[in-house]
Amino acid sequence: MTEKTAVTPATHTVPPATFSHGVRKGNILQVAGQVGFLPAVEGQAPTVAGPALREQTLQTLANVASVLQEGGASWDDVMMIRVYLTDTDHFAEMNEIYDAYFEEQGLKEAPAARTTVYVGLPEGLLVEIDALAVLG
Repeated sequence: MTEKTAVTPATHTVPPATFSHGVRKGNILQVAGQVGFLPAVEGQAPTVAGPALREQTLQTLANVASVLQEGGASWDDVMMIRVYLTDTDHFAEMNEIYDAYFEEQGLKEAPAARTTVYVGLPEGLLVEIDALAVLG
């Protein structure tokens, strides 16, 4: 049996409950839902990247990428991405931001993706993204 290992980049805040930012077991890495918090500053509450969807989405993707990297993966290892938006009016803008971001990453193949509307994010947060990667 392969051991399960928690993955938490130094730039991330301590989760508000008992969970990890990512978990790796063997060649599978699950990145927990990430939001648009700027890198953690010790002694300060988490800070949202900005009020706009673009700022938050780009920071959220950077946070997912940090967990991937810490777990030994890259975007090319990602099989599935799930995006949670708080507003249906954000779908078109999110698709534009998403497409441009992954074009810049130079992915060989795009991962499967799903976007849904979820209204349970803390106030001020507009997007959450998680990812499943298979390494090797």
